[in-house]
Amino acid sequence: MDSSKNTEESAKNTAQSAKDTAQSAKETAQSAAKDTSESVKQTAQSAKETAQSAAKDTSESVKQTAQSAKETAQSAAKDTSESVKQTAQSAKETAQSAAKDTTESVKQTAQSTKDNVESAAKNTVESAKNAVDNLVGDIIPSQSPLEPVSEAHTLKSRLEWGEPALTILDVRDRNTYNQGHVLGAMPFPVDTLVDRAQSSLDKSRDIYIYGDSDEQSSQAVQSLKSAGFEHVSQLKGGLAAWKEIGGPTEGVAESQTQAGAGEYNVVERLKDHAETQE
Repeated sequence: MDSSKNTEESAKNTAQSAKDTAQSAKETAQSAAKDTSESVKQTAQSAKETAQSAAKDTSESVKQTAQSAKETAQSAAKDTSESVKQTAQSAKETAQSAAKDTTESVKQTAQSTKDNVESAAKNTVESAKNAVDNLVGDIIPSQSPLEPVSEAHTLKSRLEWGEPALTILDVRDRNTYNQGHVLGAMPFPVDTLVDRAQSSLDKSRDIYIYGDSDEQSSQAVQSLKSAGFEHVSQLKGGLAAWKEIGGPTEGVAESQTQAGAGEYNVVERLKDHAETQE
């Protein structure tokens, strides 16, 4: 009986011990679970903070990288713009210089062409003049120095050959001149002869003078020579001698006189002149 009681007592003690052990295990488990949960929380919090710090650092790095890229792009754009400006300015200056050089070259070419043309024209004119002078020299007889007294046919010959630089002066009064005078003669009445001649005629020009008489013509010639005129000749016989050789005339009275057969015929006038010379 005592043995059974002891066994029961031992079973109770074992059960109590198991209960205590279970309680202790439970408490240990709860404590471990609590510690584990706290650790997990701390670990999670640490991970969160680490992630936030990493995200913050990454964001700052991205911002800095973006700012650096922006500044680099702006600097590159500025450098490119400056380079483009310099290139454009250089191109502009090159174009202006080329245009200036081209303009100067064109001016020089134009001037050279002008000089060449003028020189060629001058040479051509000079050559033509020499050719004409040679031709005229072969056809038109040379004019001897102006004599103090000239025959009518001498003056007529010069006019027919078209010799320039001569003047015919009629020293009669104006009314007489208007009635009839040598074709082309200018009215220079004796009383105004010197004044008018000095104001309108070159003193080296060949001048033929006729008047009412050879005496009046001679006096007029001397008046002009005294005034400094170098080549002055008296037309011997005056208007009458001129008309006798068929010299052309004009004026009121002369217009009423019918012209001779050869008056306006060059061939006939040359024949008459040749016969006169013989």
